[in-house]
Amino acid sequence: MRALPSLVSLRAFEAAARRESFKLAAAELGVTPTAISHQIKGLETDLGLRLFTRKAREVALTPQGLALYLDLRVAFDSMAEAIDRARRPTERKQAATLSATVAFTSRALAPRAESFRGQNPGWDLRLHASDRPANLRAGEADAAIRCGVGQYSGQVATPLFTDRYAPVCSPRLDIRRPKHLAGATLIHREWGPHANGPRLASWRRWADERGAKSFDPEVGTVVADEESAIRAAVAGQGVALASLPLVAAELASGALVQPFGPVLDGLQYDFVHPLGAEDRPAVAALKDWVVAEFAAEPSSLSRG
Repeated sequence: MRALPSLVSLRAFEAAARRESFKLAAAELGVTPTAISHQIKGLETDLGLRLFTRKAREVALTPQGLALYLDLRVAFDSMAEAIDRARRPTERKQAATLSATVAFTSRALAPRAESFRGQNPGWDLRLHASDRPANLRAGEADAAIRCGVGQYSGQVATPLFTDRYAPVCSPRLDIRRPKHLAGATLIHREWGPHANGPRLASWRRWADERGAKSFDPEVGTVVADEESAIRAAVAGQGVALASLPLVAAELASGALVQPFGPVLDGLQYDFVHPLGAEDRPAVAALKDWVVAEFAAEPSSLSRG
């Protein structure tokens, strides 16, 4: 038996986090804002975590709340897809499952899902969003988009593009020159197995390449993943060294600005599948779609 909190409280939290408002979440779920508040307080008590910071007229996710929301969003999307499939038992389709990080899935894959279906009639695309690499040999996904150094034991990797990183921040911070970083909060992300790689896009490497000595590149706020770093930057919590392809939409809208360079080459994105699986229909369909979508235009991954 799974030890889960109340589904009602999880649903209330997910809606409030997605809407960034208890009032809008209440309208969506057909309850009162007070009911949403009670459900979330109960969930916070159950988890022993503070999920929101509450102000007079607004709420904001805490880092723990953001991490929970990112996982729950994927879980609720999967539940919705499962219910939809159950309601259409006579319309069974073939399914292809593609795994990628949470940030890449939400920012680059999800907006393109319809193009996969248009290119592959009769197929469903299932997106496996996780910052933990999927076990392709165990069938957790048919294929994956991975960011690394292009070497994956027992798997075939097709290069897509090299990531590019630069400082980005909210225009509200008024960061215009590198010397302004001395008074700003630097947002760092954890890199897992690539923490010591020479192609790591770190603030230390950026400062060395810039020749900047007016700030300490080791201090600041550390977040667990790329999506959290981007969200923190959009919220005005500091300056992030972010993947330019993944923040293309925010840069285009003005939610983020890239005040200065240099731009660092980062890790390589590859389409990866198990050795010997290239003839599987799901793998072939995913590979054709991914290469067509991403290899041709790596500088503008975000859509919508």
